[in-house]
Amino acid sequence: MWKKTISADSSDSANKGKQSDSLNSALPQKQFFSLSRRATKSEKKVSTSNASETEESNSHKPPKPVRRTFSFANLSTSLSRKGSKSTLRNEDSVDFETQVVNTDKELAEMVSVSENSEIEQPSIKYPESGTEDKSYSISAITDVAQHTIISNNSLNDSTLEANMVSKPLPTVPLKSKRDVSVNTSPQISFLQPPATPPITERPSSIFANPTFGTAFPRSDGKPINDYLQLILTAKVYDIAIESPMTPALNLSSRIKNNVFLKREDLQPVFSFKLRGASHRMQQLTKEEQLKGVIACSAGNHAQGVALAAQKMGISATIVMPLATPPIKWKNVKRLGADVVLFGNDFDEAKDECARLIDEGGLTNIHPFDDPYVISGQGTIAVEIMKQIGDTKIDAIFVCVGGGGLIAGIASYIKRIYPEIKIIGVETYDANAMTLSLVNKARVTLSEVGLFADGAAVRSVGEETFRICQENVDEMILVSTDEICAAIKDTFEDTRSVIEPAGALGVAGIKKYCLEKRLVGKNFVAVTSGANMNFDRLRFVAERAFLGENTEALVTVIIPEKPGSFMQLNEVVYPRAVTSFSYRYSDKNEAHVIMSFRVQDRQPELAEIFKKLNDFGFRANDVSHSEMAKAHAVHLVGGRGQVENERIFRFSFPERPGALQHFLKSLKPIWNISLFHYRNYGGDIGKVMVGIQVPEETSTEFEDFLNNLKYPYVEETGNPVYQQFLL
Repeated sequence: MWKKTISADSSDSANKGKQSDSLNSALPQKQFFSLSRRATKSEKKVSTSNASETEESNSHKPPKPVRRTFSFANLSTSLSRKGSKSTLRNEDSVDFETQVVNTDKELAEMVSVSENSEIEQPSIKYPESGTEDKSYSISAITDVAQHTIISNNSLNDSTLEANMVSKPLPTVPLKSKRDVSVNTSPQISFLQPPATPPITERPSSIFANPTFGTAFPRSDGKPINDYLQLILTAKVYDIAIESPMTPALNLSSRIKNNVFLKREDLQPVFSFKLRGASHRMQQLTKEEQLKGVIACSAGNHAQGVALAAQKMGISATIVMPLATPPIKWKNVKRLGADVVLFGNDFDEAKDECARLIDEGGLTNIHPFDDPYVISGQGTIAVEIMKQIGDTKIDAIFVCVGGGGLIAGIASYIKRIYPEIKIIGVETYDANAMTLSLVNKARVTLSEVGLFADGAAVRSVGEETFRICQENVDEMILVSTDEICAAIKDTFEDTRSVIEPAGALGVAGIKKYCLEKRLVGKNFVAVTSGANMNFDRLRFVAERAFLGENTEALVTVIIPEKPGSFMQLNEVVYPRAVTSFSYRYSDKNEAHVIMSFRVQDRQPELAEIFKKLNDFGFRANDVSHSEMAKAHAVHLVGGRGQVENERIFRFSFPERPGALQHFLKSLKPIWNISLFHYRNYGGDIGKVMVGIQVPEETSTEFEDFLNNLKYPYVEETGNPVYQQFLL
């Protein structure tokens, strides 16, 4: 097995914990954190009480209010907003008397935490190391057309090993079901987006959580973590910033619902991941800090751990697969961590990470299945509710990979604002949380799609799944094209390019509003990251219009005779043609694959298909065919023995009517034998055309070329044409 170790420079090591570059110098030296409502002078100082709380039985009765007392001192500071940063504002001291807090919401409204607060940071007792195998049998799940999706698969998962032991854990009683209606009969319609006819409605992609509102015990039998207290006392702002909330004005206007973007893509490492990583690392003992930390990650978590280690002066080792793009491992190394490139895939890299833990006694910083990581991510929810002000939020849409982000956000929101829905968003080919919730057991996927690589996880965390079972209302699945459309939408509103996983929340909102036919609602999407590889941008641009249903990809069979091409274009006109591929192959029929813009997709396609049918043309919508989009559109044609064929490259102006002008100028005596065009967003469209020109019409054809006024180059003698197309 190949292994490559890339150590940080000695100069970098000496500067760990210092602001050694412009990225880190931009971080605030000290940040304070509070909730939106500052304690009033009528609220009194609270002293701790040793009153114990007994665990309620896991019945279906609503739980009684939990009475808690806490100790607060010198709570005389609150936050005022200045731009997107948080600044400290001093106020008159407030004298608090002993008071009993009956609800979580009252507690949250009273709490204001700074680095000088006397609230003790809660500690967690980690489960002992070990592996517990479980086996689940998933029943067959079918859609309304009775297409079997899953049938009697035996799936195994293992509990995650914890390598750390810390202090005792703040706990809360195990609650019974909330007073909510629970859907106990989930309906999974499909796991992969089906290729359906254009006029037929596709099955729902929204799945209700059948166990929502039901609290579950920990698998190790230990008390449940009090995540509200963990979140309220999390100190993440030495490294993270309070990210701004941005209204998506253009998107809101188009879908007729108000959309707000929680901009975690603006964090110092362009991802929310540093919140949980830094919060976990603050709990390390002195001995653990001296030994250092380790993490296995090929993306955002690696950068979060590296930056936190740099700030805290701790050595960090990051294990990444050999195929990790240089832009990622170089940035991790720049932040001061030692990078170990090992293995052909993530699983092999994880094995090497486990070996290094045993060998060097390093502390593993898990990317999601850790109470401190979960609560660190949960600080996002507190900021959302502070920043949203008096606006009533209907739902928060969160991308889901291993589940750390949604578990943290849901833990806070459902305790303080239970009326707000928490909706998770996954891709069709990486839907471990959706399957796990619907089947009421953790599911391990055999493989995952990697387009949204930041959320490509085969199995969700044990603790994150337990939290989501109780607190996540619904899950929604989106396609690759819908993610690309969401990246485009976010760019148009923010002028920022977010990564595919970061766009899942926006894609989920759009699809949810469409399927539920919602208008006038208020939604928040967490844009979780912006670590986009540059080479993906072309793919995103090509798929975005298909994803937002403003472009249709169709195949059409037309008669192989002069004038057919003109008739086809007249049916589509004045809609903008964005691609067109055709090659002569049969003397009777011409096979064309083309795409064009639409505004109201379903009725427009119905009208176009009817007109084509009236002409005797046969058309088929292939907008949802991955094979057509990824391959066939580029492979149309091939060699062809075409009499009197001449090949030209034209530069068409990218404006309506340019193709129409070309076709009208072309006389019926000349037949088009090849046509290839794709809109790439420039002001000039590059078109390759094959035309059958009888020799006796050559002079007349030269006049046509000159009068057309489009720049052209004849490629009939090009060796590429002669080798592959002739």
